[in-house]
Amino acid sequence: MDPIELERIARQIRLRDLQAVFEAGAGHIGGEMSVIDILTALYFRVLNVWPDQPKHPDRDRFVLSKGHTACALYVTLAKRGFIPEDEISTFLQPHSRLNGHPNCNKVPGVETNTGPLGHGLPVAVGMAIAAKLSGAKFHTYVVTGDGEMQEGSNWEAIMAAAQFKLDNLTLVIDHNRFQQGAALAETNDLAPLRPKLEAFDWEVSEINGNNMSEIVPALEHRGSRPHCIVAHTNKGHGISFMQDRVDWHHKVPSKEQYEIALAELSEAL
Repeated sequence: MDPIELERIARQIRLRDLQAVFEAGAGHIGGEMSVIDILTALYFRVLNVWPDQPKHPDRDRFVLSKGHTACALYVTLAKRGFIPEDEISTFLQPHSRLNGHPNCNKVPGVETNTGPLGHGLPVAVGMAIAAKLSGAKFHTYVVTGDGEMQEGSNWEAIMAAAQFKLDNLTLVIDHNRFQQGAALAETNDLAPLRPKLEAFDWEVSEINGNNMSEIVPALEHRGSRPHCIVAHTNKGHGISFMQDRVDWHHKVPSKEQYEIALAELSEAL
């Protein structure tokens, strides 16, 4: 699938995500909008996965470590055929399997439960090591938030990945510059990220994480070391009044705001 078609699908996913968050009255919409282009490229171009066989042993593994953006993952999985598209309307409803964080025991296509930040990358390192030990050919991808990279467990995992030469592991950092309550620069500022990862003997690419022409080749890159993609994104990407606003980390649009966002996203289709 070419970048233009991927962009069209990403816009559709953004629109459905907006609707789901508005209807549920909860969600982490800002970070969902920033990561949707990456999820789209993964599921509709890069990952070797089979929706009718979600546990196929040869499947690539994907871990959404920033699990609070679960709704974006659910919409992507539904669009790809893992779950029914009409099930998205149950997001956060009583007895729904579409919880606020992904649950691998309930949702086909979810590899591991995530939510506590700093856990996804260590789990992904374990998956990549398991592939090496068993001779499996699958590739493991993991997406973290940039605020999440303040967790020390991530840097222990980064050290281990370099030690074990995990060239079958790709880390994508959704570098939207904001976390809950504040800008990254105002808390524990890790930027610039690239030299820090390179100091741990990782190969690092820096891209515009909302541009498919840059996302696809970065995700498809293969080298001899673990690979980190620093994806510079915009919080609330695609919705003018949300973009680069810290208060949209966890917030629901009003009816008026919803109509504006709906019009902006629909116009782009």
